[in-house]
Amino acid sequence: MDRNIRDLIKKYETAGPRYTSYPTAPHFSPDADKKRLAQMAVESDSPVSLYMHIPFCRSKCLFCGCSSTLCSDSKKADEYIALIGNELLLWRENGLQKRKLKQIQLGGGTPNFLSPPQILRLKALLERHFDIDGSDCEFSTELDPRTLDKEQVKAFASIGVNRASIGIQDTNPQIQSAIGRIQPHEKNLQAVQWLRECGIEEINCDLIYGLPLQTPQNFKNTVRDALSLRPTRIALFGYAHVPWIKPAQKVLEKFRIPPPEEKVEMFTEAMEAFEAAGYEYIGLDHFARPEDALIRARKNNTLHRNFQGYTTCAGIDSFAVGLTSISETKISYRQNFKDMGAYAESLKSGMLPIERGIILDGEDILRRGVIMDVMCALKVFFNNYGVDFRSKFEGALAKLEGMRDDGLVDIYPDRFEVTKLGRLFLRNIAMLFDGRLDIGNARYSKTV
Repeated sequence: MDRNIRDLIKKYETAGPRYTSYPTAPHFSPDADKKRLAQMAVESDSPVSLYMHIPFCRSKCLFCGCSSTLCSDSKKADEYIALIGNELLLWRENGLQKRKLKQIQLGGGTPNFLSPPQILRLKALLERHFDIDGSDCEFSTELDPRTLDKEQVKAFASIGVNRASIGIQDTNPQIQSAIGRIQPHEKNLQAVQWLRECGIEEINCDLIYGLPLQTPQNFKNTVRDALSLRPTRIALFGYAHVPWIKPAQKVLEKFRIPPPEEKVEMFTEAMEAFEAAGYEYIGLDHFARPEDALIRARKNNTLHRNFQGYTTCAGIDSFAVGLTSISETKISYRQNFKDMGAYAESLKSGMLPIERGIILDGEDILRRGVIMDVMCALKVFFNNYGVDFRSKFEGALAKLEGMRDDGLVDIYPDRFEVTKLGRLFLRNIAMLFDGRLDIGNARYSKTV
């Protein structure tokens, strides 16, 4: 690796947010005005993006930072679908109109924990409470190839799913054994074949770099295997080692975890391989083919980043249901209960299951705009925010000049732009405009 990059890693390595929201989730509060949060969710009848959380997994992946519940009893899913139905009924009673859906995403956990009849029940719930235009709605689901069967794929296709995201992470058997996720590449190949046979052509692949036992050399094989599937998008996530949040990750410390300079090498070599194969870089951790909707969204300035990663629908609300799910309006975030018992009890008592949230003030909205432009557009035009940018962000721009000297950004009279080298430090650049980093005791993963 270039010595200059090694020096930059040492200089900029710190803990920081991934900016799937601003303010970030650690700043959500149980003391937020929940009545007002609920009112903000129902006061509009405009199109909305829907997220539904399916928390169940049949086995535990030791690296995982998602909100999931280990379960082998499929009847639990029947009970959970009933709870989601109760939540949607409560929202209707609180004023939710039958809004048109521009996007639907099933996330988890493992959405293909559901059986085909349960998948059909889920669709019936959606049709009861929302207006779904099949020709104009991106309907995606996350899938685990280890437990997927063709009947499930047929069921997902029958309810309108037109995009699938398959979790690969790494295809090396030794690494899979270490992280508790045995997944022969043949499973990935079979999943993709079934999806395409059922008419689901838009396929995302999720990879993770920085896992225990990974090296720049063996990660090349995973990149090659992913490209062999010919996905339309690739998510290349950096492993977040946060055992203080996810205690199961502590077990992984008995293995060699790649240092930051090796993680950067994995990312840069993978990026070069993806770009050589015709994919374009979207932002922090996403790549897409030139014809993909994410590329069009970036060109049309409708690219947005939320808790599901990059999305094509900037400017519309995200309405989320189910355990731990996070919703977004133009000036608020709200999150449902993380504990299944608390979630169920809230619904039983006739209360919307909002555990915490935040209502944004003008300062938050301003800074969110700048940070989202860093993360999505990779450039910031000073005249776009209705303030004297140079005066307002004088301190941030002074630090940005140091980043310019390090080759991370180019600064012009009317804007700054992230360079190709700066992509490696995108979170660091965004952090310059975060007004809440020093508020509270939030602990984040490493930025590099």
